[in-house]
Amino acid sequence: MNRWLITFFMLFSLSACATSPTGRSQLMLVSPESAVASSRQAYVQTIQPLQKDGKVDSDPALSRRVRLITGRIIAQAIISHPEAKKWQWDVKVIDADETVNAWCMAGGKMAVYTGIVNKLKLTDDELAQVMAHEISHALANHTAEKMSVAMASSIGTLGMAIATRDSDNRGAIMSGTVLAASLAVTLPNSRAAENEADVMGIKFAALAGYDPRAAGSLWEKMAKEGGSRPAEFLSTHPAPANRQATLAALAQEMMPYYLDKKVRPVYQLP
Repeated sequence: MNRWLITFFMLFSLSACATSPTGRSQLMLVSPESAVASSRQAYVQTIQPLQKDGKVDSDPALSRRVRLITGRIIAQAIISHPEAKKWQWDVKVIDADETVNAWCMAGGKMAVYTGIVNKLKLTDDELAQVMAHEISHALANHTAEKMSVAMASSIGTLGMAIATRDSDNRGAIMSGTVLAASLAVTLPNSRAAENEADVMGIKFAALAGYDPRAAGSLWEKMAKEGGSRPAEFLSTHPAPANRQATLAALAQEMMPYYLDKKVRPVYQLP
C-alpha cells in the first residue's frame, strides 16, 4: 500500500506543473479546457435564477456601457492570446447594489454587480481596470489553478484515507462529494495571481484606450469602501502590500499604449 501511495504522489507531482503567462510555476491538476467547460455550466446555473427574477441587465444604459468597455478589452486580449478567440465570451450586469464585486470565469464568462459601479462611482477608465483585471485572471488560468488547489487538498485526504483504511472518507472523496464541496467555496486569489492580473490587466486596458492611471484611483476607492468591513471583491482579491506603488510605476510604462491614436477594435458580445 505504501509503495502504491509513493507511486501515486510521484505521478501526481509530475503531472501538476504548468507555467503562467508571466513565467510563474502553477499547480495545474485541472486542464484549462476542463475549467472552461465547468465554468460554462456554473455560469448558467448562476445567471439563470437571477434572470428569472429580473435582476440581470435591467438597466440598458449600464449594460451598454459595460459591454462596450469589456468588448474593447476582449479585443486586445484576443490579440495577445489567440486561443481566447474560441471562448464564448459573455458579460452580465447583476442588480445587487450592496455587492461590490465582479468576476470572470474560465472561458470568458463574466458578471459585474451594480454595487461596484454605483458605490465606487466608477469612471469608464476605472471600470475598464476592473474588467481587464478579471479577464486577466481567466487568461492566466487562475480559475483552473484554484480548482487544482482544492483538488490537491481532496487528493491528499484521499491518500490518507487509503493509508488508514478510512473507507467512509475514501468513499465520499472518490464519489466527488468532498471535491464538489471544496469547489463550491469561493477561493481567494493568491498574491502571485493578483500581481499577474495587475500587470496583465493594466496593459490590456491601456491598449484598449483606457487611462492606466485609473488603476491607482480604483484601488484607492476600493480600500476606502472596504473600511473595517472589506468589500466582497477584496475577500477574493487580496491586495499585495506594494500594489499602489507597483500600479503607479506600471501606469507610466503603459501611457504610450493609452496615448496611441489608433482605432480601438471592439469584440462583439452576444
